Amino acid sequence: MWTSKGSDLHAFLRVSASPRQGGCPTRGSALLAVLWLSAALAAIAFSLSTTVRGEIERTSTSMDGLRSYYIATGALERATIEVLWSVKYPDKRPLPQGITQVDYEFPDGMAHVEIMPEAGKLNVNQVPPEDLYRLGVALGLDPERARDIAMAIDDWRQPPRDDSIGRYYLTLTPSFIVPHTSFQEIEELLAVRGVTPDIFYGTWLPGAESEGGRRLIPRPGLMDCLSVYGAPDRVDANTAQPAVLAAVGLSPYAINALLERRRRAPLTIDQLNQFLASIDALGARLRVEGNSIVTFRATARLRLAGGKLSDLRRTVGVMVKYMPPGYDSSIHILRWYDTAWSN
Repeated sequence: MWTSKGSDLHAFLRVSASPRQGGCPTRGSALLAVLWLSAALAAIAFSLSTTVRGEIERTSTSMDGLRSYYIATGALERATIEVLWSVKYPDKRPLPQGITQVDYEFPDGMAHVEIMPEAGKLNVNQVPPEDLYRLGVALGLDPERARDIAMAIDDWRQPPRDDSIGRYYLTLTPSFIVPHTSFQEIEELLAVRGVTPDIFYGTWLPGAESEGGRRLIPRPGLMDCLSVYGAPDRVDANTAQPAVLAAVGLSPYAINALLERRRRAPLTIDQLNQFLASIDALGARLRVEGNSIVTFRATARLRLAGGKLSDLRRTVGVMVKYMPPGYDSSIHILRWYDTAWSN
């Protein structure tokens, strides 16, 4: 009896231990689940590593941008002070007279500072419409569009009158009434009929073919040529844009000659008179003084470990007014541009 039960038990164990026909589905499912789990964990790890790497690069870029910002800010402060010292102490001036740009080297990078007197621009509130028309044509606008914009700017600053230009602004969404008063800020030109961002800020145009490809060259905009602090009639010969020189009546020959002459060195008042006499343009509306309001624009780049400059650039600008003796401060900041743009 015990023998029979023992035989049955051994037979049952043999059947249980023998593999089933067609393999073991339980083991295959477990292996497949492990593979899918491993793939999922690998995907999660890859996604996490990519996110962490991206955040590290973003933080590094933000830190480099902040460092470049402070280098540019320091360069602006240095340039504004050195210009003041050059006026107060002409025999010990740190900057040459009439200089329009200067480079500063710092332990962590360098900064290129552009010095742009507002006297090199025309006063948007006083410039005659015919000068505005010539300016628009010199900036590349077709004559009809240049005429329309010149009329719209002149209408904006004139007393109210019943005309089609004034009614145009009432058809916009949102609509507004033209203030018919002087421009308070140059950015108001963006609301003038016909003025687009490309016309105001400038744009890039294809230039001559170079090194097997086409390069872009900057074309200035109205903000580079007009200002609420600009000159009413004569402009600074050392800093005025070619379009401004055309607006005040200079011929293309005179413009090219002046650009070539001031590229070698800034002109003094005596040199300017001699130059204008040499090209038969003594009556030109040019000068080299009256630079009490100046815009400075600094573009900074960090120095990398190998000594090369970083591709990252940060540009900061400031408009200052140099005050005469008797004021609490010799330098008054009129506008500050935390984020500026430079060619």
